[in-house]
Amino acid sequence: MSKRDYYEVLGVAREAGEEDLKKSYRKLAMKWHPDRNQGDKDAEAKFKELNEAYDVLKDAEKRAAYDRYGHAAFEQGGPGGGGGGPFGGAFEDIFEEMFGRFGGGRGGARGGATGRGADLRTQVEISLEEAFAGTKTNIRISTSVSCEACKGTGAEGASATGAQTCPGCNGQGKVRAQQGFFLIERTCPTCGGSGRIIKNPCKVCQGAGRVQRERALNVTIPPGVEDGTRIRLAGEGEAGLRGAPAGDLYVDIALKPHPIFQREGANIFIRVPLRMSQAALGGHVEVPSIDGGRTRVTIPAGSQTGDQFRLRGKGFSVLRSAARGDMYVQVSVETPQNLTPRQRELLEEFEEEASKGGRSSPENEGFFAKVKEFWDGLGR
Repeated sequence: MSKRDYYEVLGVAREAGEEDLKKSYRKLAMKWHPDRNQGDKDAEAKFKELNEAYDVLKDAEKRAAYDRYGHAAFEQGGPGGGGGGPFGGAFEDIFEEMFGRFGGGRGGARGGATGRGADLRTQVEISLEEAFAGTKTNIRISTSVSCEACKGTGAEGASATGAQTCPGCNGQGKVRAQQGFFLIERTCPTCGGSGRIIKNPCKVCQGAGRVQRERALNVTIPPGVEDGTRIRLAGEGEAGLRGAPAGDLYVDIALKPHPIFQREGANIFIRVPLRMSQAALGGHVEVPSIDGGRTRVTIPAGSQTGDQFRLRGKGFSVLRSAARGDMYVQVSVETPQNLTPRQRELLEEFEEEASKGGRSSPENEGFFAKVKEFWDGLGR
């Protein structure tokens, strides 16, 4: 079945910038994440397709190749590949020499003679409170792990004695062939790039030295992480081929929206609605802080919507620092609704007094004074 266009998978235009790609990826990753769609094979396939598309388009060199050649730029002609596209394995080897090896682990053969495991990526969603204080969370990932039967060697009997130097490449993991004016270097088809062949392959892993399993990991998230922070867990990615080093696991942090607080960097903002009488007369309000405490804020008489009060050191924690940002209390004056007869009577009395003049509503009076001047200037 043909692959979908990577831009279509991410739902972005071909000229989309890095931020647009990242924003769309995060949104779709949260939607199709296996943890949110337990047992849904369709969601699992979409999540895998999404990660594949983002892995290519986020990298400038890979994206340039994709824009020029499409999916053919990444098809493999060697072992474990799909048999190549119109360019076959030779194109990929030329491309690798020009731009360097792509992230290893595809089909288990890429990554040269080392056979290093592929890097993996997953996403964890946490609350704002957890991001402030730091937390520990458990994640489950499906990945290749070292085969216990052969201790990762790929040889029967948990011994590396069954592994021999590959006669096809003399242990180099790559072979060369002349094609016209070019000397093409590609992965050895005999050993798959490992440089060794297994005389007696392990019956459990068929000589790969690794098997597919679901792993549970405990991830420590430090205080002060932001939405999009990426945590690297060295050696927790896919197991390497036949005892080669494992890849790394990258955990992307996503923050849940908060019903009260909004965060901007190390600062926290909270919007406090005030009754009209509170704003006019002044007083005190008690507001929560992100650490769970309570803070008493003085509201000056005559406060207006948009007025802001700063509480130093009450903001968010800063990653890898003991410092904290500030908290900003933003007030908005609420117009009363559903008045009782007595409330209406009092407001009508207030309006009658206010209309006689004075400075109780200077902005209102100033505006209509300018309106009067404008009309007078038009001779109306």
